[in-house]
Amino acid sequence: MEEGTSEFPGHCGDTGSDYDVLQWDTREDCEVRQILDRVADKWSLLVIALLDRRSLRFTELRRMIDGVSQRMLTRTLRHLERDGLVSRTVQPTVPPRVDYALTPLGATLHETIRALVTWTEAHQNEIAAARTAYDARVEAEEKAAAAEAAEREAIARAVLNRVR
Repeated sequence: MEEGTSEFPGHCGDTGSDYDVLQWDTREDCEVRQILDRVADKWSLLVIALLDRRSLRFTELRRMIDGVSQRMLTRTLRHLERDGLVSRTVQPTVPPRVDYALTPLGATLHETIRALVTWTEAHQNEIAAARTAYDARVEAEEKAAAAEAAEREAIARAVLNRVR
């Protein structure tokens, strides 16, 4: 085996004391990458946040999550259940009642999500100011580039008129 080659395909690097984000492999079979892609998508974040306080039925989740389709919510719940973050309980009633709840593992992820939301709330004004400054800078650069292009075009026309 070559030096630096992983012993198994799902291994994508060590996130221990020498944490290096560049060790995350971009291969499709990278477990770390797959898990991050799953739990960081907007629907998963919302489902995990909503299930923090109590179990909910599918229809309750769908009503509470604006814009999610039935298909996407179904896929999201299945993925979260497969990853051990959400449990699905079928109640023996007519019609059957299905409840979704966070597992203990899912609850630990919610703590992390809550920290991210807290950080976002604390820094939202700074981010808004940075966005405004960026947009103004980009607009000014675009105007300057357009003015420069117009000036070059005017010079080219003048040269062409002299040549004729």
